Amino acid sequence: MRIRWRLRMAAAQREVWTGTQLRRLLADRAGLEMSSASVSALFAKEPTQIKLSTLVALCTALECTPNDLFDIDTSPVERLATRTPATVVEQRRVAAVAGRGRSMPPL
Repeated sequence: MRIRWRLRMAAAQREVWTGTQLRRLLADRAGLEMSSASVSALFAKEPTQIKLSTLVALCTALECTPNDLFDIDTSPVERLATRTPATVVEQRRVAAVAGRGRSMPPL
């Protein structure tokens, strides 16, 4: 699953172009006072986490829903096979047997 943060696009669709404009809307419409740096960070990069109260304030200020702020791709992610320590030991044992022509003693 992949999640993309689309705040900048959602804001632009509502003709909000700067962090200053968004900060003003957050204060006026949602009653949320945020620092310029915090609003700028939300505008500039994808957050690793967001408070629900901040999400609600953004939706209130921009008159949108969370669906407008996130693009979620739910297609399965291919994962590399994980190697557990037991798997590594077994692979070494098999390689040793093949290389020496005899079995290894148990660990």
